Formats: sequence, C-alpha cells, structure tokens
Amino acid sequence: MYKELIDKKAKLAVIGLGYVGLPIALEFSKKISVIGFDISQKRVDMMKQGIDPSNELESDAFYNSDITFTTSLDDLKEAKFFVVAVPTPVDEHNVPNLIPVQKASETIGKVIKKGDYVIFESTVYPGCTEEDCIPIIEKISGLTNRNDFKSGYSPERINPGDKVHTLTNVIKVVSGCDVESLDEIAKVYELVVKAGVHRASSIKVAEAAKIIENTQRDLNIALMNELSIIFDKMGINTYEVLEAAGTKWNFLKFYPGLVGGHCIGVDPYYLTYKAAELGYSSKVILAGRSTNDSMGAYVAKKVLQHIIQNNGNVKDAKVLIMGATFKENVSDIRNSKVADVVKNLQEYYLKVHIQDPHANSDELNHEYGFGLTEKIDNDYDAVIMAVSHEDYISLNDDYFAGITKPHALIADLKGAYRNKISQRSYWSL
Repeated sequence: MYKELIDKKAKLAVIGLGYVGLPIALEFSKKISVIGFDISQKRVDMMKQGIDPSNELESDAFYNSDITFTTSLDDLKEAKFFVVAVPTPVDEHNVPNLIPVQKASETIGKVIKKGDYVIFESTVYPGCTEEDCIPIIEKISGLTNRNDFKSGYSPERINPGDKVHTLTNVIKVVSGCDVESLDEIAKVYELVVKAGVHRASSIKVAEAAKIIENTQRDLNIALMNELSIIFDKMGINTYEVLEAAGTKWNFLKFYPGLVGGHCIGVDPYYLTYKAAELGYSSKVILAGRSTNDSMGAYVAKKVLQHIIQNNGNVKDAKVLIMGATFKENVSDIRNSKVADVVKNLQEYYLKVHIQDPHANSDELNHEYGFGLTEKIDNDYDAVIMAVSHEDYISLNDDYFAGITKPHALIADLKGAYRNKISQRSYWSL
C-alpha cells in the first residue's frame, strides 16, 4: 500500500474535513494524491477556494496540493487508503454520540475494496473501532477485516490555535489490525510526521492512549479549579500559590478555568461510559468532570454576589463577558463553557453582553441562543474576562475603568490582569 501511494498509483482519502481532517489531508497532499471528503457542500466549496472553514489554516496551506475536495461517493471510490476524522461528541446526557463515526463507517462500507486500508482518527473509547465501526464496514461491503481489507487506529493530536505543536512535529501513535498493517500504516504516516511514529501493540492500546491524554488534563485542571474555590475562601490568590509551588522541579503547572471544547470536556465521558458498560463506576474521573462542569455556575455566583453587595438592584445590572469561544485565539465555539456562565447570569435576570473578536454571532445564536453585542457600553457592573484572546491581554486598568461603573468587578478567569487592576474591584479564579 505504501509504495502504491508514493508512486501515485493509489489515493488516500480523508473523511471529515474539520479542524483535524483538513490539516491531515493537506499535509498528505504535498506527498501523495488525496481525496478530501466531507458531507457539507458549503464547506467543500470553501476549501476549493483555498478557505479553511475552521479558520485554522491560511490560504497558503492549500498551495501545491494534489487534492480533490468532494462530497461524491463516486470520487471516494478512487481511494484505497481511508482516514476517518469525524467528530465524536456526547449528547445532552454526556453519553457518547457515535452517529458521525457510524455514518462514516457506512460510507466506507459503500466504497471499500479488497486490499484497501481504513484508519480511524476520531477519539473513541477502547474497543470502539473493532467492536462498533469495523462490523458496519464488513456488513455493508461484504468484505472481512484482516482477510479482505486492513484496519488501524491513529489518534489525532491536533491542537486548535497551536502553531507550534502541529501535525508534522508531534509524535503520532499508530496501530494496526495485524503486523503487516501496522508496518504499512506507520510508513504512510511517516511521510508527513517528521517527529516520527509510536507503534502501539494494538488498536485498543492506541484508543486508550488518546482517551487518557485528555482525561489526565481534565483531572489536573479539576484539581486546580477545586483549589481555587478553597483558596478564594481563604483570601489567597490561586495564581500566586501556583507561582510559588511551580518553583519546585516536579510540580506540574496546570491552571484553573472553564473546561470546554471537543476534547478535554468530552473525551473522559467516553472512557467512563465504557467502564460503566463493563460494570465499573468511575469515581475519580467523574468527580473531576463534575468539578469542571460546575465552574460556569460558580463564576456567575461570584459575580452576582458582588453586584448584590454593591448595586442592590440586580435587574438593572449589566455584565460584559469577554470571550465566547472554547479557548483562546480560535473561532471554535463547540462545547464552550462560557455559555454556562451566560445562562447562569441570565437566570438571575442580569443583562449580559458578550464580545469576542473570533466568534461568529450567528453561530452562537444557533448553538446557544445568544449573539455578540455590537457596541460595548461604558456602564457595566461587572466584566468577566473568560477567554484570554491575544486581543485582550494588552488591555489596561484605564480601559476597564472606562467601560464600568466605579463599584464594578473585573472577574479575570485567566489571571491575565493580576496586579494590574487598581481602579475597580478585582477577582480571579
């Protein structure tokens, strides 16, 4: 397979061209022939014009690319090496929603041929690739895994907004259904991953490795969030504590904050779901999830308490939230926990304005029922800096004094303005 690809006698297809799939497709297209497949014609039309719908890649990323963007199954049939990079979200009850990856498996089942390869990159629980996805492909295609086609799993490690840890310079974990497939899959990924690959012993090991990467981060951030609540009651600044503790060589530097997005805030639920299916009820992981999911309400309560003490008439109070995306310097609003802050403030009948230089107002309205404010006022009772976009970091004490009432609170969830606010009350996690 590897030789066919580099000789351009075979094509590689990427199914799902979001923030994970598109960079993969474009990177491979510099070396081999690629088919970029997505179910959204609108997104495909944008990519044909050299535009990344996720706003992660510049137009020059599309230059010198041997790639065909399409929504057509007929085009997809030309491929022999399929990479699945569709979303794997959870539903409103935090239960894994496998519909996207199942639909992708159905699509592959319609186009896969003898001798082809299929590799999943979507984050799933250990066992999902072999127990949930491959059987769909086998049923629709009439082919058998290992005998007629080969399969593997290589977890994505794309970090939105990160221009340093990119696809090419981060070690890629790869796995295959047998020794032969592992070797071929590893060689294919080595074409584009300069940092090299790590060959996992099985597909399940590779799936598990991905799921615990984000679970570990989730738990560490949950500890920081719980500590920030405790230190707040003690009148201690959490960031000063972390700064002092960080002078020890083996102290891990994590920080409190809202934990959203489609990785850290989602992946642990895939692991706990599978654990429950196997008869084990997670304690530590779900405790961390509970802590992180409650931070939006906690922030809203702190702001409300300040307004009650200093304004009195809550219904006349107005709050500005700076930042609506799930993390800094990206346009992605999926699973943004800023929405939790907005919802909780609105439940207290506060007027809430939201501002963000990266987010799309229509998308926010569609997803969460609120949009961006067109004009920032000068009489806010509180300002919440929720997402530390670069646009916000340089703002100073005079700026905040200019948009707020004298009794206002500057709630700095990222600690960006520590020791910089003197004209207004200041609070951080």
